[in-house]
Amino acid sequence: MIKRILQDTIQEKFSLKKAIIILGPRQTGKTTLLKQLIDKNRNDVFWLNADKLNERMLFADENFNDFLSYLSGKKFLVVDEAQRIDDIGLKLKIIYDEMDIQIVATGSSSFDLSNRLNESMTGRKLQYHLYPFSFEELALEYGVFQEVNNLNNRLIYGSYPDVVLQPEHKRELLENLTSSYLYKDILEWDLVKNSQKLLKLLQALAFQIGSQVSYHELGQIIGVSSATVENYIDLLEKTFVVFTLHSFSRNLRNELKKSKKIYFYDNGIRNALINNFNWPELRNDMGALWENYIISERIKFASYHQIYANRYFWRTRLKQEVDYMEERNGKLYAYEFKWNPRKKAKIPGVFTEAYPEAEVKIITPDNYTDFIMPDRDAHKDVLS
Repeated sequence: MIKRILQDTIQEKFSLKKAIIILGPRQTGKTTLLKQLIDKNRNDVFWLNADKLNERMLFADENFNDFLSYLSGKKFLVVDEAQRIDDIGLKLKIIYDEMDIQIVATGSSSFDLSNRLNESMTGRKLQYHLYPFSFEELALEYGVFQEVNNLNNRLIYGSYPDVVLQPEHKRELLENLTSSYLYKDILEWDLVKNSQKLLKLLQALAFQIGSQVSYHELGQIIGVSSATVENYIDLLEKTFVVFTLHSFSRNLRNELKKSKKIYFYDNGIRNALINNFNWPELRNDMGALWENYIISERIKFASYHQIYANRYFWRTRLKQEVDYMEERNGKLYAYEFKWNPRKKAKIPGVFTEAYPEAEVKIITPDNYTDFIMPDRDAHKDVLS
C-alpha cells in the first residue's frame, strides 16, 4: 500500500472538526485513502457509497430524518462520490450543524460537489485534491533512485494507482479508463449530447499538449461550435481530466494576452487517447510529453504542500516563449523544459529584459527532481 501525502495532512485536521472534502479523478485512490484515514475507527463509521442508488436515497428528503438517527453514536460519516447526491451541500450543512460527527466526503467531479458546498458549507469545510500518484509519493515508497530509473515508464504510462501497482495490465487499464470511466459523470448526467465528439476533442487536445489551442480550430476539427468546445473543456477540467495554463502579459506590446495551453493530469491517459505507447527513442513528441509530466507533477506537489502560485506560460507574436511561469508572493519564476539536456536552451533575452527580477531556470532530466520534489531546506522560497 503506497501511502498518500494527504493522509497525514488530513488526519492532522480532524481535530479542527471541519468537514473534509476530497476531490479528484475517478480511480485515483480516494476510497483507499478514506479507508486509511478511518482505519482505527472502522467500528465508529457510517460509510455511504453514493454510486449506489439505495445508499444515495438515504439523503432523499423523505428519508433524511431517519438517516440522521442512524448517525447517532457514530464518530465518522464517510460519503464516497458525494457529487451524485442532490442538494449535497445543504444536507451536509444540516449534519454538520446538528450532529457531533466528523464528515469526510469525496467527489470525482468538482461541479455540484464543490460549487454547492461553497455556499452551503462556508466556514465548515476543508477541501483537498487527490491526483494520480505523485513523484514524491512513489519516491518515498521506492526511493528516489528507483523512481528516477522509472522516468520513461511514467512518461509513457503515467501514474494512476492501478497502472503503477499492476504494471502487467497497464495498457488494458489505461484503455479502460479512457473509454468511459474518466468522464463517467459527464456522460451519466447527460451533460454532453455526443460522447464521440467528446472523445474526438480529447484526442485533439492530446495531440496539442504544449501548444496553444484555439477553440475555433478545435470546433472545426470535431464538428461543433467554439462555444461547445469551451463548454466541453470546462467540464473536462471539472472532472480533473485536463487543466489550463493562460498566457502571462504585463510589459510588452507583442505579448500574447488571451492564449491558452491545455495539459493532461496524467501522461498515460494522454497516450492512451492517441494509442501511442512507444518508448521515448521511437517518438517525436517527447518534448511535449516531458512538459506535460513536469507541469502536472509540479501541480501535485504544490497542492499537497499548500504552495499557492499563479501559473502561466509566456509567448510573443514572434514566437519567443517561456514554457512555464509561477508568480508566488509577488515574485516571478520562469522555467524552460528540455528533454535533451545536451541541447542548448535559455530563456529568451526579450523576456529577461522585460522582467529582470524574474528567477529563471532550465529543467532537464538531469535536475528535474529538485523541481517536482524540492528539498525543504534548499527551497524554502517554494515551501514558504
